[in-house]
Amino acid sequence: MSDDKMTYEQARTELAEVVERLERGGGSLEESLALWERGEKLADICRQRLDGARARIETARAARADE
Repeated sequence: MSDDKMTYEQARTELAEVVERLERGGGSLEESLALWERGEKLADICRQRLDGARARIETARAARADE
């Protein structure tokens, strides 16, 4: 699945897996850097999805206040 289509829950789950693998250690420096980079991307996806949800809530509240 492409990152653009990834849901918040999917990104959060994969991010938790990445963190767990980094905490376990044992990989090479290159593997650890690749995991770190993936973790940063997943965190950005989570942040984007949460920002989108927050914007929808604010829009709904504003519309309701205008009634």
